Amino acid sequence: MAVWGLGGRLGLRGCLGSRRLPCPRFQSRGAPGVEDGDGFAMELITEKGHPFAEELEKIQCSLQDIGSALATPRSSAREAHLRHTTFEAAPILQLEQWIDKYSSQLPPLTAFILPSGGKSSSALHFCRTVCRRAERRVVPLVQTGETDANVAKFLNRLSDYLFTLARYAAMKEGNQEKIYKKNDPSA
Repeated sequence: MAVWGLGGRLGLRGCLGSRRLPCPRFQSRGAPGVEDGDGFAMELITEKGHPFAEELEKIQCSLQDIGSALATPRSSAREAHLRHTTFEAAPILQLEQWIDKYSSQLPPLTAFILPSGGKSSSALHFCRTVCRRAERRVVPLVQTGETDANVAKFLNRLSDYLFTLARYAAMKEGNQEKIYKKNDPSA
């Protein structure tokens, strides 16, 4: 399979069913950006021996499914394609379980924290930022009925998971999280 194509030069991207759409629709496909960041974080986490690297790999697979759902516009796709690319709720429920598992082991938040806590934690915070951006770009597609609402819900829960996991990684690695302090203009 070729990794390049002429459509990219014309500002178009392929959709399931061979339809080509303008790139702005694919800007919402922040899922690949999240997936790339997730892969980078997973490499750092694997080096540290964290057991949750397998969870991140499952998430990468879910992000591939999200990419398929986003590349299949509901308004023009055939029913067979829509059935094939529907994003189910099971991965969302799995994220919620993981969030609860790690949250129960963390100290309660008493202040805003800054992205920090070591390389693994910082990489997860970065992934969360990319994930939030993807979620904001997907919401209009959900509102217009062009993609499954579970896509936006998954990205929302994923950002919560990445935040929780960043805190958990910092704790497990013995790194301090930096606390937000309002700048004093008189100082």
